[in-house]
Parts: sequence; C-alpha cells; structure tokens
Amino acid sequence: MSDTAALASSESLNPLLARLLEMGGPVMIVLIALAAIGAITFVYLILTGTLYAPRLSGRIKALVADWQQAPDRVRPDDLRRQAGRYARLNPLLHLVLDTIEARQQGRDLQQIRTTVARDAQQALEPFEAPLKIIEVIAALAPLLGLLGTVMGMMEAFSAMAATEGRANASQLSGGIYEALTTTAAGLVIAIPFAALAAWVEFRLRRIHKTVNATLVTVLNQDHTGARADAPAAEPAQAKPDPSEIRHQGRPRFAHATG
Repeated sequence: MSDTAALASSESLNPLLARLLEMGGPVMIVLIALAAIGAITFVYLILTGTLYAPRLSGRIKALVADWQQAPDRVRPDDLRRQAGRYARLNPLLHLVLDTIEARQQGRDLQQIRTTVARDAQQALEPFEAPLKIIEVIAALAPLLGLLGTVMGMMEAFSAMAATEGRANASQLSGGIYEALTTTAAGLVIAIPFAALAAWVEFRLRRIHKTVNATLVTVLNQDHTGARADAPAAEPAQAKPDPSEIRHQGRPRFAHATG
C-alpha cells in the first residue's frame, strides 16, 4: 500500500518537474539545485546546532554560581568525569571548565583572555559556513530568475523577429509567460532562505552573547574569591560592532573576553 502511494506520488511529481524544466530551461535546473542544496544545508545546520552549539544549561549555571560563591571548591577534573555524553558535546561547558582551571592555576590573565577568545570563536565557526551558504542562495536565486526571464524574453522576441512581426498576441504572451516563470521560481526560493538566514544569524548572535557573558563572569572571579583587577567587559566597549567586523573581512562574531 505504501509502495503504491510512493510510486503514485513520484509519478505525479515527475510531470511537474518536467513542466518546470520545460518552462524555465537550464536556469530552472540551477534554481532547483540551489533549493536542494539550501534545504540540505539548513537541515545540517539544525542538527549540528542541536548537538554542538554552545548552550547555557542548568549544570553550567550551577557551576558558575559555585565558582562565584566558593571558587576553591570547584574541581574541573571531577566535573568533566561526571558530565554525561550529551553534556560533553556542549562547547560552553569545556570553555568554562578550562577557564576555571586556568584561573585556579594562577596563569596570566591576559593570556587566559586570549586563549578563551580564540576557543570561543572556534566554537561558533562550524555554524558560519552553512549560514553563508544560505545567504548566498538567498542572494543568487532572484538574480538567476531574472537571468532566465531575460533569456526567455530574448528567445520570444527572436522568434517574433524570425516571422517578421507576424506572430500573434497569444504566441507572444505564451513566450513571455514562460520567461517570467524563472523569476517567480527565483523569488519563491529566495524569500524563505532570506528569512532562514536572518533567523540563523539572530540565533548565533544570541549564542555569542550568552557565551560572552558567561565567560566574562568566570574571568572576573579570582580563584581566591576576589574580583579581577580589570573588568573583563571593558575590552568589548573598545571593539567595533560585529557588523563592522564582518565588513572588514574578520570573523563575524568577536568576543569581549579577547
């Protein structure tokens, strides 16, 4: 029963694809390929984000609270062994534990900041490439649709010129209708992917703020219970806006810990 339904669905889908390819030509093939790549990239991004994105869990909140109240009682090695398999996939847990361990060992504060900023940036890098792919698809799809329309219009007017202007209105309108199909397909692909790109970037910026605030809290606390001499949030005020960093060709998300 299910095999019959799947076969019927594929048979109904094939004429639709054939019709789209006939109306849009080679450009429609590229648009369909872009839509498939974008969908796969988005699914990969969701799955990767669910497993490997930095997240502020209840365990990390309790760890930071213990570090602020009784720094000497925090044992990073014990916490690593006690963490479950899913918790070990959280980069923020490793960042917090490594930072606490470095503070307990009395390492140079500036060196710790540099290391933490580098590791925090690396934790977000796996999500920037898929986001860029989605943004490129959202930008290219309408341009490709416009290209297909221009090519279709050129073909329609070329056919009219070949008949020395004797083509009737129905023939001309049919050619224009087919040419505009690629523009419509490009917009149908571009609009949802543009919305998805904006949503993913919003989520990454929230993750960045969460990571930044958590690490600054840990860095501000000394292993003896005293506050650090220089507030860790000050360097963030001297850094440019993330949008400015992006235009300068640097990493999109910079951390105040650096």
